[in-house]
Amino acid sequence: MIPERFIEELKYRSDIEQVISSYVPLKRTGRNLKGLCPFHSEKTPSFTVYPENQSFYCFGCGAGGDVVTFIRKIENLEYVEALRFLAQRAGMTLPEEARDDGTALLRTKILEINRESARFFFDQLAHGPDRRAIAYLRGRGLSDKTIKRFGLGYAPNTFDSLKNHLKGKGYSFEEMAAAAVVGKGKNGGYYDMFRDRVMFPIIDLRGSVIGFGGRVLEGDGPKYLNSPDTLVFKKTRNLFAMNIAKNTKEGSLILAEGYMDVISIHQAGFDNAVASLGTSLTAEQARLISQYVNQVIIAYDADGAGQKATRRAISLFEETGVKIRVLSIPDAKDPDEYIKKFGPARFKLLLEGSAGAVDFEIAKLRQKFDLETADGKVAFLKEFCSLMAGINSPVERDVYIIRTAQELSVSKEAVADQVAALRRRRAGAAEKKARRDIRPYSESAAGQPRDLERSRNIRYALAEDKLITTLLKHPDFYDAIAAKIRPEQFVTQKNRELFEALWQRLQNWQDIGMMSLSALLEPEQMARVSYLLASAEGVAYTMQEAEDCMKTILEYQSVKTPDQVAGMSNEEWLEYAKSLAANKK
Repeated sequence: MIPERFIEELKYRSDIEQVISSYVPLKRTGRNLKGLCPFHSEKTPSFTVYPENQSFYCFGCGAGGDVVTFIRKIENLEYVEALRFLAQRAGMTLPEEARDDGTALLRTKILEINRESARFFFDQLAHGPDRRAIAYLRGRGLSDKTIKRFGLGYAPNTFDSLKNHLKGKGYSFEEMAAAAVVGKGKNGGYYDMFRDRVMFPIIDLRGSVIGFGGRVLEGDGPKYLNSPDTLVFKKTRNLFAMNIAKNTKEGSLILAEGYMDVISIHQAGFDNAVASLGTSLTAEQARLISQYVNQVIIAYDADGAGQKATRRAISLFEETGVKIRVLSIPDAKDPDEYIKKFGPARFKLLLEGSAGAVDFEIAKLRQKFDLETADGKVAFLKEFCSLMAGINSPVERDVYIIRTAQELSVSKEAVADQVAALRRRRAGAAEKKARRDIRPYSESAAGQPRDLERSRNIRYALAEDKLITTLLKHPDFYDAIAAKIRPEQFVTQKNRELFEALWQRLQNWQDIGMMSLSALLEPEQMARVSYLLASAEGVAYTMQEAEDCMKTILEYQSVKTPDQVAGMSNEEWLEYAKSLAANKK
């Protein structure tokens, strides 16, 4: 139980505009603020913050709630952990009364274990008897300063060195396994997960060690072994070195393929390099980058896999609105090798001359076809026109079409006509798909999955929506509403549960502001509340409208099923018909 007075003070110290703007660039539109949603990819802002009622809602994906809900979702925290996060941000201490199911305590233990493991690995690298790891890193050109800056380390070639070290610090094997620094064998014993590997700590934006990457020195096994997902680590949501790169003044990030590329780029004097964590770039990582910069330079390896990963990254960044440039790395397989061969100054020139995403795609098409032959030209132009049809800017399309037409000695008008035809066909197909995908409000409300109960009772559900919204906007109407209807008389379950939560708090003279509700409601329910408030913005809700809503809801109680009607006597049927007529009046 968390005291109401603490929630009230935290509410006033955690203004939703200030908290969310530290994650999402917001622009004021009247009384509210808008930005690109951090929870799904979009180019046009549909994410709105409402300072008046301290809520947010995205009309694109249905995410919504209060400041606590936002922190829970974006930081992947449970409720009490989110309160603790906001309290620390506001200079407050979470009361002793705050309790949870142990998740927060385990999360804290995992972070402690990770930090202690990182110290152990670093000490083994610097002072351990096995000097191969430090020789490897120095052989790769890394200075002691760089090694220390990134906290690099070495996992000894044993099954129990780290396990015994952590046991001596008071941690249980179960806690170590939850941190994924030890594994559990078939016989029930525990063993070190990382053995004979150079270790790369993965640090989050708050400076906590959340996981590890390990490069094998000798022997069998995968070249790189990365921590699996844990309570504190989600590899699809984090980026290596983002804790450093987030503070860059460059206005752009360099996206490299691996740990060593990133470290080499940083050592060369560029503080804005990051890498994904043992996986292809994800939409979540692309959105994270878009929250910090408006341009990314993709510096993947020059091999086939690297070029394939580049095309995937381009498609993800296009969804975020981030400007994309692609680094071409001549005479080297990756940035690390290029810097070693030619130095930081040449690498800087390479960055400045990096091509845009469209130039990259056109260059790949040129390599694919023989442009000296008529068949090659036709095949190239077919794919070129398809590429151009995907560009929304008429000016940008025109620049590429004119240039390419001149280079291939073909009519610019013919190419432009083909592109226009493709765009018309795609627009028509998109419109048809949109019509197929459109669901009435009764089937998909507030960005939530289809609700069959709501569909079958849409008239009553809409009245319930309006009554709940009225109560949210006018808690002083509670006595008049409570005198005429109770939660169990609601028709749809989701609205019944929400109305009951409001009812119970108001019955006890408690606040039903957004932060107070987030202690009671699940994130999906908070999104529902935000949707109702967002949809009702600027609309005046009166007690008379509440009366009409209650009348509609209560009609349901007197409606009989077809089977019940069929079994009525003549007298019963006449009485039933009269009651329906009276309700309609």
